Amino acid sequence: MKIVLVGYGKMGKAIEEIAVQRGHEIVLKIDVGEMATTTSKQLAKADVAIEFTNPDSAFENLVKCHESGLPIVCGSTGWLDRWAEVEHIFKQTGALIYASNFSIGVNLFFELNKKLASLMSNYPEYSPELKEIHHTQKKDAPSGTAVTLAEQVLKRYPEKSHWVNQATKNPAALAVISERTDPAAGTHHVKYSSSVDDIEIIHTAHNRQGFAQGAVLAAEYIIGKTGIFTMKNVLGL
Repeated sequence: MKIVLVGYGKMGKAIEEIAVQRGHEIVLKIDVGEMATTTSKQLAKADVAIEFTNPDSAFENLVKCHESGLPIVCGSTGWLDRWAEVEHIFKQTGALIYASNFSIGVNLFFELNKKLASLMSNYPEYSPELKEIHHTQKKDAPSGTAVTLAEQVLKRYPEKSHWVNQATKNPAALAVISERTDPAAGTHHVKYSSSVDDIEIIHTAHNRQGFAQGAVLAAEYIIGKTGIFTMKNVLGL
């Protein structure tokens, strides 16, 4: 498989390492800001694009890769206000896998989170709260993973209408606390507190290798497919 890396920061380098270990070839590396000068002819050398950049460039990167006929694996977060446009584009032609987190462990954690929220919603004496911890270079807060976790909880708590990125006593709001400290690859807590006890599930990433491995697995999965997919499809969850 021939891969173009869109975004060649720490994640891009980790993906490169895993991809090469699995026998794939990186044919093009596009750093942030370089997509504007990248031609369709250059992109056409690849079988798939893996995009990890930032909220400001992700949408334009997806469009350009799509126009060049490349299936795309996208891990950038913080840009989903344009998701409806992306759905319109990729439901007609092309292939896209988007995930707020490509880690196999995190995607299993998502399934645990949904199950626990379904159980806990029957016991109003327990109050849910989320916390996420990332390195100081992470630009979006809360993280895309934390937003996914929060939305999963909200679906099972009809009395809560939204999440807020701070502590709150508003019974209609779900608190998502963001901390930024170095070094931190990413930790996510989902906690249910009562006056009697607490119940908590935690996922802690030790490095970027889990995210990189999942992104490469997603790239292997999407070759030859059409439409929009998630890590649930990749992992058969």
